Amino acid sequence: MKKRIIALLAAVAMTVSLVGCGAKGSGSTPASSDSKTWIIATDTSFKPFEYRDSENNFVGIDMDLLAAIAEDQGFKYDVQILGWDASIAACQAGQADGMIAGASITDERKEFGWIFSDGYYDANQSMAVAENSGITGLDGLSGKAVAVKTGTMSAEYAESLSGQYNFTVTYFEDSPTMYQAVVGGQVAAVFDDTPIMAANIKDGNLPMVILPETGNDPAAYGFAVFNKDNQKLVDMFNEGLKNIKANGKYDEILKKYLG
Repeated sequence: MKKRIIALLAAVAMTVSLVGCGAKGSGSTPASSDSKTWIIATDTSFKPFEYRDSENNFVGIDMDLLAAIAEDQGFKYDVQILGWDASIAACQAGQADGMIAGASITDERKEFGWIFSDGYYDANQSMAVAENSGITGLDGLSGKAVAVKTGTMSAEYAESLSGQYNFTVTYFEDSPTMYQAVVGGQVAAVFDDTPIMAANIKDGNLPMVILPETGNDPAAYGFAVFNKDNQKLVDMFNEGLKNIKANGKYDEILKKYLG
């Protein structure tokens, strides 16, 4: 009798084990049942990718993509709204596991230890000026100051042009502040990611215009980690991104914020 009970218990245990193994998959079935809560750092304002709406909710393309991917892959996460520089520092110090903040994927960043996901949005950088500035292109910047956000691709792009067009670069910590510097006349122009400027100018009714033929070649935004031990998080992001592109959720999110 005892042997029969032991055999029955063993069969039940094997059934439970097989059910657990079967929980891993694609589509609507979560790919992970990990109990870990991943700490994800982000910027404070990079509209329409992350920003506070009129009701003070923190929203945006990055936030919705992260939520959809986490749901698809079955992992838990906690968003820390730190700012661009602080997000990088937190990841490098091990205080955050990953970062999503409209970060362009570049070889230089990879050399400095960034480990990127697949690209999830292509964007370039360009220049905007006040509507009444009289500036029509890069040639109009000689002897003037332009605004950029510290540590970004936009800053690198402006720096690469400053010698050729004889302008100085002024650094800011966030996009809204540097836009106000343009409107207020403290700087002549701003270099930023084109979709970010377009969204801020439109939604904020800012008297600014993005100038044609001032942009560089597009680069993809990527989710990033800074520790090889967190490669699992990148893998889940990639798999989830692939799934939400296939099921239409990705396009639904972009349409929500970009039209």
